Amino acid sequence: MNIGLTGGIATGKSTVAKLLTERGALLIDLDKIAREIVEPGQPALNRIAERFGREVLQEDGSLDRKKLGQIVFADDQERKALEAITHPAIRAVMKQRMADYARKYPQRLCVVDVPLLYESGLTEYFERVMVVYVPREEQLKRLMTRDKLSAEEAERRLAAQMDIEEKKRRADILIDNSGTLEETQAQIDRFWQQTEHSGQA
Repeated sequence: MNIGLTGGIATGKSTVAKLLTERGALLIDLDKIAREIVEPGQPALNRIAERFGREVLQEDGSLDRKKLGQIVFADDQERKALEAITHPAIRAVMKQRMADYARKYPQRLCVVDVPLLYESGLTEYFERVMVVYVPREEQLKRLMTRDKLSAEEAERRLAAQMDIEEKKRRADILIDNSGTLEETQAQIDRFWQQTEHSGQA
């Protein structure tokens, strides 16, 4: 079985991913794939340089994330142009890894960590979607603390994603991460026991 793992920014998705892998799940991390596909020599990096100019590359030929970020976060059209290059490449690697894991480890649970799963329309790839949830006020507070942001900056980042309450509503499996780590672990244990009973852990 494969599940998509998502949530909002600063809801604790990486904590839940870690808890699942500790219990034996296989993990595919789309943030890591996103970094891999723009390494020197990768077709996506060449296309980025063609579209945005050589100035988005460092002297060693690697991507200058800061320069590219300044371009795409200031202009929606530029951000969409970047996504048109990177998203298909990321999806291709994701699908390949999911197929490899299904072939090699048919009995193991495969968890695919997708930060913008609903926003990117990727639900069709997963049997079920697990959402890591904290209330919006808590999300805002954690984001400000974690990234040292002002309330206004944090609000802007939250506004760029689907509202966490909407993700909660759509979830097949909900993990409420607003309490203690022990409470989150207990929810993961319950989920894990259910998947083991269905022969899919």
